[in-house]
Amino acid sequence: MRHTNLLSLLARCGLFVVCMLTVATAHAQWATVDWTIAETLLAINAPVSSVAQQSDYHQWVGEPHIPDNVTDMGLRTQPNLELLAQVPPKQTLISPMFAGLKPRLERIAPVTSFALYSPGTNTWQEMQTLTRQLGELTERQPQAEELIEETQALMTRLRESRPLSQSKIAPLLMVQFMDARHVRVFGENSLYNAVLEQLALPNAWDQPTNAWGFALVGIEALARYPEATLVIIDPLPAGVEEQLAKSGLWQQLPSVKHDNLVHLPPAWSFGALPSAQRFAQELITALEADPAVSN
Repeated sequence: MRHTNLLSLLARCGLFVVCMLTVATAHAQWATVDWTIAETLLAINAPVSSVAQQSDYHQWVGEPHIPDNVTDMGLRTQPNLELLAQVPPKQTLISPMFAGLKPRLERIAPVTSFALYSPGTNTWQEMQTLTRQLGELTERQPQAEELIEETQALMTRLRESRPLSQSKIAPLLMVQFMDARHVRVFGENSLYNAVLEQLALPNAWDQPTNAWGFALVGIEALARYPEATLVIIDPLPAGVEEQLAKSGLWQQLPSVKHDNLVHLPPAWSFGALPSAQRFAQELITALEADPAVSN
């Protein structure tokens, strides 16, 4: 009887250890400091254990929402390694922007880097490639293909159901404010421009952009595009709205003076397919609701 009890106890202990390892494995999956990777992982329903700087993610990216059980590893540029090490992920995923973190992150778990917005590449195709790479890594290939097909179908539907033809829509000047005097204007190689191409909409910005697809300019540069519709993408830095209300320069810009502008909620300007979906939907909704956008 004593041996039987001992064997039963050992079996229960073994089962408990297996259960604990299973729980740990379930939680210790994919961690990332990069919001573009994060939004894509969440969109394909890959198990995510940790994402950096979550409050700012929800301010700049918006959706997909990060589940409450996903830990916040701190700043993207200075992740909390002690917190990350408490439940080590299967892998930590980064982009080239965060390559300097790799030696420290590798002390906790393997690190894999995924590129997006590479110079000389097709942004739309690169977003699909990233989706497939993450789907393969996380064994979510069907979900990744579904996200790609869903995004392409959305773009087709929005393009074909748009009541205004391309010739009747003013060129779009897409900006995000850095402060009350400076904006990022998005053109070639940007997510926003890639979406415009899918929707067959004109981009007013015809000047060079950096690898991320934007040019940092003073707001006076916007005056060179008097016929453009100004598309302002949130979030606005603190105090900017109040300063613009008092700015004579801003008030005299043709797009502002003639109320030829639309204001959109956040859609991550350096994002992938989830952000592309969000931006496309918000943009078309805003354009259809504002008769001032047509010439």
